[in-house]
Amino acid sequence: METILIVEDHEGLAKMLTQALSDAHYEVLWAKDGREGIAFIQTERLDLVVTDLKLPYKTGIDVLHAAKEHYAAMPVIIMTAHGSFDIAVKAVKEGAYDFIAKPFEPDHLLLQIEKALEKQRLLKENLVLRETFSSHLAFPKIIGKSPEMLNILEQARKVAQGKTTVLLLGESGTGKELFARAVHMLSPRKDESLITINCAAIPHDLLESELFGHEKGAFTGAIGKKIGKFELADKGTIFLDEIGDMELSLQSKLLRVLEENSLIRVGGTTRIPINVRVVAATNRGLPKLIEQKRFREDLYYRLNVFPLSIPALRERTEDIPAMVQHFVDHFAREMNKEVKPLSKNALNLLMEHPWTGNVRELQNTIERATILSDGNMILPEHLALRTRADQLTHIKEIPLEGSLHEVSSAASRMIETRMIKKVLMKTDGNKSRAAEILQVSYKTLLTKIKDYAIEKPTQT
Repeated sequence: METILIVEDHEGLAKMLTQALSDAHYEVLWAKDGREGIAFIQTERLDLVVTDLKLPYKTGIDVLHAAKEHYAAMPVIIMTAHGSFDIAVKAVKEGAYDFIAKPFEPDHLLLQIEKALEKQRLLKENLVLRETFSSHLAFPKIIGKSPEMLNILEQARKVAQGKTTVLLLGESGTGKELFARAVHMLSPRKDESLITINCAAIPHDLLESELFGHEKGAFTGAIGKKIGKFELADKGTIFLDEIGDMELSLQSKLLRVLEENSLIRVGGTTRIPINVRVVAATNRGLPKLIEQKRFREDLYYRLNVFPLSIPALRERTEDIPAMVQHFVDHFAREMNKEVKPLSKNALNLLMEHPWTGNVRELQNTIERATILSDGNMILPEHLALRTRADQLTHIKEIPLEGSLHEVSSAASRMIETRMIKKVLMKTDGNKSRAAEILQVSYKTLLTKIKDYAIEKPTQT
């Protein structure tokens, strides 16, 4: 239900409008003067303001400016008496949605309100679509019949019904974003926005602005007001991916936003209330980062209300045949070609592979195989995977100490480091070309090069 503020000093008119808007299923607040109206704007969650032009203490223009300062996209409709048309036109030029001359029929105002709110919804949808692909709006397809997957899917279904913060844990490529989308789509917020942001892919000095927005002139290059991801996600869900990579200084600001359900834009002074469901994810051990003083313990407990651990693909190999068939069907349709089922040897090779890159690696493997098969049966040579014998020649180099997760992470790091070095050697250090070959984003490659301390390889 949208909330509308009426700023009108004439009590009779205000009561009449309140009744008409309430009958139209709007929640209505009434301010009897301009000063009170501005206070409402600064403290309440509003969707639209209807204000008289002439008011005690502060004018309707002052109310308009306060509304636009608080939230630039908020529609403001000016009510004006005969003889004030020039001022009303000026108000429209300064950002008012429209003006309506007194006396007027309530139905006329209701029509203007409906049009204004629809325009606001379209504006927000356009902003959201800039942050996500249209395919992400569909319900995610999570494939799995293993006991581990069935259990976690049931947990996701249960937690989705409320507003509880969810922390998704698991290795890179296990499908944490799919589960975040599933939690959103199964929740009462499914018709609202799902906003995703990768905390590791955005430089630290820009991440705060991306999350919370900024005011004009807040820093060099801030040529206008920017609405942050949390405001875009209002009434919906925000997915904070790679939360373990967030800098400590920003963690404290995020904690306050989560505790107070409000934020202040960078360079701003007004606290903006928000209603956002948070889903976070990480492939890093947060307790270990806490020991290293790299992650706030209080933020960890704020996020770790309902943890969901996504199993690695090697821990649920019984799901591989169904996933392979799904990917083959998908890429065959995309490439407009017929592909026969995998040979028995090819499927056995897939079942034996360690899948350090998890589902993402399997998907990339099947995409390449679909291309190379030329419409015929997919054979082992189309998969471009090492055999078990090849894998065993390097296993002695992997440190077999610590937990299973630590050992597998070390193995993944070692393999990825070798692969990146090999491809960088092939491209003579061209990172853009290397990212294409490795089928990862340029930002992901830069992050891994930094994390793994990989220098530009030299020919020997």
